[in-house]
Amino acid sequence: MNYIYPANVCFECNNCGLCCGDTENKRRHILLLKSEVEEISIVTGQRIEEFTIDSVGTTPYVYEMKKLEGKCVFLRDNLCSIYAVRPLICQFYPFELKYEADRKIHVFSDTSECPMIGWGKKLTKENFEALYTLAQQRLL
Repeated sequence: MNYIYPANVCFECNNCGLCCGDTENKRRHILLLKSEVEEISIVTGQRIEEFTIDSVGTTPYVYEMKKLEGKCVFLRDNLCSIYAVRPLICQFYPFELKYEADRKIHVFSDTSECPMIGWGKKLTKENFEALYTLAQQRLL
């Protein structure tokens, strides 16, 4: 195992849409990989420039999702209209994975901004294994 994850954390999405847009305290950056943008373009029939802006200094992410009124352009009634092909960053929320070079390990952490951390089902090693595998597949 090349990662550590939070033990005894509960989470279940309530479709509040907070993760899909800006809040009073945070401007959301929905970063996208080139492969994700290409897939979204194919599925939606939209040109890449219709739903993205270039992102500089966020390698391996090269695009950022456009927003309308502070919300992701694909958010409809607090539901993701591209859920089946949603970006990796969206699939991870409310968690993120960072590499700690000094310890030579990836570390999962959660965000305190999500109101559903601490609610719902207890996440297992298998939940984090699936996310870690997905990250390896998308980022290699």
